[in-house]
Amino acid sequence: MAEDNNRAMLLRRVQMYDFALQEARLFLDTHPTDVSAIAYFNKHKKLCEEAKAAFEKLYGPLTDDQEITSGRWEWVDNPWPWEKEAQ
Repeated sequence: MAEDNNRAMLLRRVQMYDFALQEARLFLDTHPTDVSAIAYFNKHKKLCEEAKAAFEKLYGPLTDDQEITSGRWEWVDNPWPWEKEAQ
């Protein structure tokens, strides 16, 4: 149960930072020289990369475009996003 809670917490963190990045991208599309928006984007990009790395270290790849370093296609080892176990 604790393992499931930790997985869900790490995944939620990835989703949160990814959402923040998407919103920052949209804002920067119309405000490309906004220094504070650029700083916000860069900060959250780093946080998102760290959150993804932490999740993937424990639970495997989040996307199917990861570099294959283990000698096998690990993408199929985790529940698919629409499977109940992924929630």
